Amino acid sequence: MDYSEVEQLYIISDRKIREVDTSFHRYLYDQINWNNRIIGIKGNGGVGKTTLVLQHIKEAFPDRSKVLYVRLDNMWFKTHDLMELVEYHYTHGGTHVYLDEVHHLRGWANYIKGMYDDYNDLFVVYTGSSMLEISQRETDLGRRQRVYTLNGMSFREFLNFEGYSVGKPITLDQLLTNHVQIASDLCKGKKILPLFDAYLQHGCYPFYREEGDSFLERLHGVILHVIENDLPQVEDISYTTIEKIKRMLMILAERVPLMPKMAELYRELETNRENGNKMLALLTKAGLLALYSHEIINLNSLNKPDKIYLNNPNLMYCLSTHIDKGTLRETFFYDQMRNISEVLLPKKGDFMVNREYLFEVGGKGKTFEQIKDEPKSYLAVGDIETGHFNRIPLWMFGLLY
Repeated sequence: MDYSEVEQLYIISDRKIREVDTSFHRYLYDQINWNNRIIGIKGNGGVGKTTLVLQHIKEAFPDRSKVLYVRLDNMWFKTHDLMELVEYHYTHGGTHVYLDEVHHLRGWANYIKGMYDDYNDLFVVYTGSSMLEISQRETDLGRRQRVYTLNGMSFREFLNFEGYSVGKPITLDQLLTNHVQIASDLCKGKKILPLFDAYLQHGCYPFYREEGDSFLERLHGVILHVIENDLPQVEDISYTTIEKIKRMLMILAERVPLMPKMAELYRELETNRENGNKMLALLTKAGLLALYSHEIINLNSLNKPDKIYLNNPNLMYCLSTHIDKGTLRETFFYDQMRNISEVLLPKKGDFMVNREYLFEVGGKGKTFEQIKDEPKSYLAVGDIETGHFNRIPLWMFGLLY
């Protein structure tokens, strides 16, 4: 292989690195140990994995000759082998390879294992918009790699992205014990509730800024890409099944939070329990649904969940024809909290966090009536800027990562 065969890939790599904006970093950026020889970064489509990787390259490598960034859905790989490219890069002084969208390459895990085994001083970072294949293949790479998950933007990140400096994440204990002072400090000079409403509509995905009024259309495209393109890359599913998965998502979007009668849902979809559970698990692994139960859910042997939500509030605005404020609040709370804690369905109240703290979510008229005798119980209240005692503003639960 000579340079003429790989020139276009190097040109694209250099341009992408040169043009990336480094003014805002996602929360995961500083948590990654970039010195590991194999790093995997998982996450839903559109949350910023590619930008994160390009930012790191731009800031860490003044000498770009040692680095190659490439997307594995590039048509170049239809007629060329990845290991040929890696061999060329390595033998011409390359030390780092960044592979984006790895699930588009069949047998990608074996390729990365081969890079680790055959090139003793080569560093590999890979990302995947679909979490499905990466999750299945983590064990194949064993202790060779370190895998990170990039979640959707938190409300704290959204505020920073909008130019309101709110600092680093707070801990749950800090929130529970000092929320009044924290809220008072953060609300100075800004109207927090309109910003929170904007976040609920479009703030989970960094691309909202470049899309403007076309955000929901772009998000709809991301959803379709996950179902129509990513899923078939990692699952042996037919066109008919893909269409049923779309229909399942739309049915659930209109009914969340659903305490499902699964047999009725599967009859409506004209499928059986086994295939229905598989479709439900795929939508959850793909970051479109969030299942909720009294105990931790194993998606590989899924039974009946107790509740089903859409994965985040933005998806409600994209897929639902009617936005119920109560459901919107619960979806936000569950999305933010499960990214930093274990969250289970309690016998009383709405959410049990870390098997210790009990939360009821509601509007400003919400009372403790349902959980009044429960220890370590709190209200997460919408439409208020500051709280009092165990009554905490809902927006503050977006400050935790």
